Amino acid sequence: MQTRTTVVDGVEFVETCGGIDCYRLVSNGLRVLLLPRRLAPVATFMITYTVGSRHERTGETGATHFLEHMMFKGTARYNRERGTSVFNLLQSVGAQVNATTWMDRTNYYAMLPSEHLKTVVDVEADRMRGLLLRDEDVDSEKTVILNEFDRGENEPFRKLYQAVWSAAFEAHTYHHPTIGWRRDIEEVTAAKLRSFYDRYYWPENATLSVIGDFDEADVLRWILRSFGPIGRGAERLPDVGSVEPRQRGERRVAVRMQGDVPLLLMGWKAFPAREPRSVALELAGQVLSGGRTTRLYKRLVATGLATAQQVLYTPLHDPGLFMVYASPGAGVDLVDVEKAVDAEMERLAGEGPTEEEMKRALSGLEAAFAYSTDGSFSTAAALNEAIASGDWKRFASYLDAARACTSQDVQDAIGAIYSRDQRTVGVFEPTE
Repeated sequence: MQTRTTVVDGVEFVETCGGIDCYRLVSNGLRVLLLPRRLAPVATFMITYTVGSRHERTGETGATHFLEHMMFKGTARYNRERGTSVFNLLQSVGAQVNATTWMDRTNYYAMLPSEHLKTVVDVEADRMRGLLLRDEDVDSEKTVILNEFDRGENEPFRKLYQAVWSAAFEAHTYHHPTIGWRRDIEEVTAAKLRSFYDRYYWPENATLSVIGDFDEADVLRWILRSFGPIGRGAERLPDVGSVEPRQRGERRVAVRMQGDVPLLLMGWKAFPAREPRSVALELAGQVLSGGRTTRLYKRLVATGLATAQQVLYTPLHDPGLFMVYASPGAGVDLVDVEKAVDAEMERLAGEGPTEEEMKRALSGLEAAFAYSTDGSFSTAAALNEAIASGDWKRFASYLDAARACTSQDVQDAIGAIYSRDQRTVGVFEPTE
């Protein structure tokens, strides 16, 4: 039976999972996750907003990423004119500060001495609804973001990666690059960003995570005092209802630009993170790729067909892509590499992994998970992706789910996605 471990009036205990206590502010629904780790007097505070490029409408692509930049431009209380900009203030108390944007979420985080946790709580509460969003700040940051966009346009793998996603998804907003399309970035205004901000930056669309050395009751009181007075959004959060229609044939895309070597990127429609088969697909990725004993390494690299290979699969809120990347060896045709990848995918779907392969795959996932939770900041980053997927408890139950997977589960998962009609193939062909 779950009990309320810390009692603070105005804060409701929800549940415990994997050592993480989940609370909710009664006044506005803000969710709070606490994971005490008293190894050193350091803590990480992170706020995850459930808004990413998946939530962007046509004509406003890149708004999430642009708004992430603007969140550091200041509020009436915290701004550079007063010498209290977010970066300056938090770095002055020893914090490492940053933010990231992706398809399903945006997060802001600070790792700092525990004695200054109250400061970052105040800062995040203030900019949740107090962002200035001045025209001059938008104009100056637009130049920065367009430069970032242009740098990406000169990176062959990044161009190929986005081309495959854009070809694979027609209706779903995973079609859009996280940074946005250039025209939308050029035409963004403070008013457009204000509209986006007012849709998504509310307590009921956010989760606070605090990990490290802290007193739970103190932290909950600080959070209640700073975030509690913030009201709920005036409107219901928009429903992102774009469902990708079933793909009914292989799709191909080619990127041609200056570069060093050809590249191959193959993707199959996969499962959302909350579906149990997503963990089986992650194990499949370990069976196929990684060390010298894996199937793609032996089939591609050991034979000279490729100089590099990798499985790319991160379970998302909605069905994403299970991808295989390869760079062909000198003089090797991309077609031959593609055939070899197909053969190994088909073999895994037909035979499944051996007992020894399952042991190595599980060890690989366990090692990766241990690395991703080494320290309060790394743990917050991993927890952040589970929050974005729609179920924070996926983080706490991840290893148990992986250990429960069988060889048949892995075979069935690959068999369910492996189809020529469900795949998208991208190639990068360097020009002179």
